[in-house]
Amino acid sequence: MSKEFWESRWQNHQTGWDLGHVSSPLKAYIDQLEDKALRILIPGCGNAYEAEYLFKQGFENVFIVEIAQHAIDAFTERFPLFPSSNIYHGDFFDLDQHFDLVLEQTFFCAIVPDMRQRYVEKMSEILAPSGKLVGVLFNRTFSSGPPFGGNVSEYEALFSSFFNFIKLEKCYNSEIPRQGSEVFIILQSK
Repeated sequence: MSKEFWESRWQNHQTGWDLGHVSSPLKAYIDQLEDKALRILIPGCGNAYEAEYLFKQGFENVFIVEIAQHAIDAFTERFPLFPSSNIYHGDFFDLDQHFDLVLEQTFFCAIVPDMRQRYVEKMSEILAPSGKLVGVLFNRTFSSGPPFGGNVSEYEALFSSFFNFIKLEKCYNSEIPRQGSEVFIILQSK
């Protein structure tokens, strides 16, 4: 999907993925993190509720990347305390930094399936040694996309060359509209 596609979705308020708050699975994971010095990335951040929450919890090395300027403008207007130097307006695949942790929340499902191998390789490239990719992925199909669905066996095959699986299981605390259709992942780069 192009930059223009996502910009149009934001401008026309076609943001059905937006929960209006930090997702329950990611909040639960964030709440158990102790190392406030972690370099954390949230790709395809949208309204970046997770970034705001992390920053308010004392995590200052939080970075967001978003292709749609409209989304970045909405976030910076809502949360002006977030450092502008930690905001990357552009394509995730152009990043050249390293992170200890990447939080996945509706970014993977927005990528056309034939680009998923590139996603996995890029995640492996930007994660520091033993870095983690953590978040939720859909465990269902959609008639069209985005969002694009997937399943556990697909994820196992896709990620296994670059990541060790710490957790890949049914998400017990999904948001109500997504209950029963998500898996929670904790993947560690090899």
